Amino acid sequence: RESIKQEQIVFGAADDPAVAKYASEWADEQVTTGTQGRAFAQVIHELALESSGGLTYSQMGRFVSADDPKSPAGTSDEAAALKDEQGNPVSNWARNTWVTATALSTALNMSYMAEQMALFGIVVGIALLLSGIGFIVLALGGALRRREAPEAAASKSKPSPVVMTG
Repeated sequence: RESIKQEQIVFGAADDPAVAKYASEWADEQVTTGTQGRAFAQVIHELALESSGGLTYSQMGRFVSADDPKSPAGTSDEAAALKDEQGNPVSNWARNTWVTATALSTALNMSYMAEQMALFGIVVGIALLLSGIGFIVLALGGALRRREAPEAAASKSKPSPVVMTG
């Protein structure tokens, strides 16, 4: 939890639609837990979708289109791309934003996963401890003692034959 606090990530205001949808109870608060990290990742994803006009990474071209520079769809054709002062194609800003948002969301989701795995480890540890205590009780109570083989038990309980002589 310390590393997520060090990042100093703070939820936006409650009037932000993405915050209202996924994290209204933490508006204007710092992200300090894995659960809050997951909620913030959902906020980031929502905002990335909003900024890209609903397009995902695979639906956007690598470059800004010369025909429509404001469109997040862009183009992957270098010839149709908008060029900078040196004549190089301009990277698609919406696609770059999507990549950054995905990286941040993944890191925040990892904090949630780590917290859940730690909880799972604690639960499994307690279950194993209780199982061990149960086996000790059974062993001390005699429930786990070895039983005699059926042949040995039968030979002990049968009377010896009596031979009569006359």
